[in-house]
Amino acid sequence: MSVMKPALFPATPDVEAEDYYIDADKLISGNPKQTLWLEYTDDSGRYSSGVWASEVGEWRVSFSEEEYCRIIEGVSIITNTEGEAFTVKPGDEFVMPAGFKGTWKVVEPTKKRFVVYEKA
Repeated sequence: MSVMKPALFPATPDVEAEDYYIDADKLISGNPKQTLWLEYTDDSGRYSSGVWASEVGEWRVSFSEEEYCRIIEGVSIITNTEGEAFTVKPGDEFVMPAGFKGTWKVVEPTKKRFVVYEKA
């Protein structure tokens, strides 16, 4: 039997980074490189957490999962389909609800800690 223990997250992720770019069909402006440090995934694969970073750019988003976010650095503007814009900056904490659609615009290179829960 394995012993359960908490997953601790250092200020700087100590896991390998994965770099990628936004799909062309979602891209609105720029070509921002994004980086993901996946620090934890549960056995079901539905719950995960880590750190995400993006260069300046804008793209369309559609969330199928529930996601808690805490901005570590940078500034982004999240706009819903009704045109309501929300500016997020270091220290801001928020939830992106499953079903949210709109745009994410990185104004200053942004890094966030996230916790994602994929519904079954």
